Amino acid sequence: MNKSDLKLIIVIILIAIIILFMVAIFNNNSNKKALIYYDNDLVLTIDLTEKEKKEYFVDGYNGVVKIITEDGKIKVDEEESPLHLCSKQGFIDKTYETIVCLPNKIVIKIVSSKTNDLDTILR
Repeated sequence: MNKSDLKLIIVIILIAIIILFMVAIFNNNSNKKALIYYDNDLVLTIDLTEKEKKEYFVDGYNGVVKIITEDGKIKVDEEESPLHLCSKQGFIDKTYETIVCLPNKIVIKIVSSKTNDLDTILR
């Protein structure tokens, strides 16, 4: 490896860092909203751009579902269901993430006004 190879590697790394920095700056999800459905009917829309912690209550099939938003994230905090799987899912903040609470027939989706070419995420 000579000096010109080392210079080329440094330039490529700097370009990659600049590209990552620009993506982080311009990846602003300023218009994110959470849509809460009960039995396929939209019952609540929550603006996720607010940073303070807020609590919302939605009537589910088994009882009241407590939903918390904080720092642009949303989660089910408390619900009436046998295994409490909905509250164990934790916070979500990406448009491809969804909370599905089948015992209470509640679905929480995050949408953004930005168009996204992403179709599917596999984990």
